[in-house]
Amino acid sequence: MLRKSVRAFFSKTSADSATFKFGEATFETHNCPAPPSESTATKQELLDLYKVMVEIRRLETACDQAYKAKLIRGFCHLSTGQEAIAAGMEAAITKQDSIITAYRCHGFTLTRGQTAMSIIAELMGRKTGCSLGKGGSMHLFGNEFYGGNGIVGAQVPVGAGIAFAHKYRNNGAMCFSLYGDGAANQGQVFEAYNMAKLWGLPVTFVCENNMYGMGTSAARAAASTRYYSRGDYIPGVRVNGMDVLAVREACKYARDWNLSGNGPLVLEMVTYRYGGHSMSDPGTTYRTREEIQQMRSKNDAINGIKERIISSGLGTEEELKAIDKQIRADIDKAVAEATASGEPSMAELFTDVYVKGSEPPTIRGTTPDQIKTFAQ
Repeated sequence: MLRKSVRAFFSKTSADSATFKFGEATFETHNCPAPPSESTATKQELLDLYKVMVEIRRLETACDQAYKAKLIRGFCHLSTGQEAIAAGMEAAITKQDSIITAYRCHGFTLTRGQTAMSIIAELMGRKTGCSLGKGGSMHLFGNEFYGGNGIVGAQVPVGAGIAFAHKYRNNGAMCFSLYGDGAANQGQVFEAYNMAKLWGLPVTFVCENNMYGMGTSAARAAASTRYYSRGDYIPGVRVNGMDVLAVREACKYARDWNLSGNGPLVLEMVTYRYGGHSMSDPGTTYRTREEIQQMRSKNDAINGIKERIISSGLGTEEELKAIDKQIRADIDKAVAEATASGEPSMAELFTDVYVKGSEPPTIRGTTPDQIKTFAQ
């Protein structure tokens, strides 16, 4: 299922673009045609995809270091290894389309337009964070990005609701509602499938199958690991989620499917996380170090796009090194700015609780004697 090699499967279409053919196992389908078997990309598109994935990885590395330095507390789930999904999805959609996901959300927050500084600041609980320091790692938001959700599977029906809003408004947009293989057995996922199919909603349900739900392998947790076929009456596609061009083409396909009046679709992105479930999980008690190293060396998404750029002659190693260097400097600067930012004031406890004008007379604070009174 995962990419073996991309080196031999391309043809130069012009001085600044190339067409890359996918391997036979890149896509598997359930009750629908397959996405395109090849992808044409310009030099700039390839460099942009490379840059986004490197930026996400460098951001996650910085978060890892900040957590170990105790600048970040509480829960922190990193997506190192899974960068192709956020990068490829964003390259396939518009800013009017919506994304909602679970708690491994830093990369999606970045691609949706929030800055690295605002993400890191949020993880540190600083007032310059994208949720004003009140949400933390699992509660990041942006334009048409609805989180960052901490309750396993709970975001899936919310994604169906966002799609319902798009259909109601007739605004030509759709929603990607993401969840992990660990959440795939939740009843609310299937309830969302049913409602989406009944109402013909423009939603694509995306299962990020990184092989492990916390510390349990998918095969031990699910009677069927063919997550793309679990919609039954909803068509589905399994995608090599370690190939950013395959992700891009699959998401283009899904968006077109939704907006052509075909109703919902299920995508299963087969991917892999290099780290543990969260920062408290070393990630090596339920799998071997050799397994992790093999995935890094043979299937890494960043190395894959790098091979394509260089082997197609659309870019050089020096160009990519320059991008790496700039991103490293940008993330280092973001960490410094986030660290220097202050914490939110206690008064912020009482903001953004109710829509302005709909507040009750009072709200209790963290102790019974801490009362906020609103003008009526």
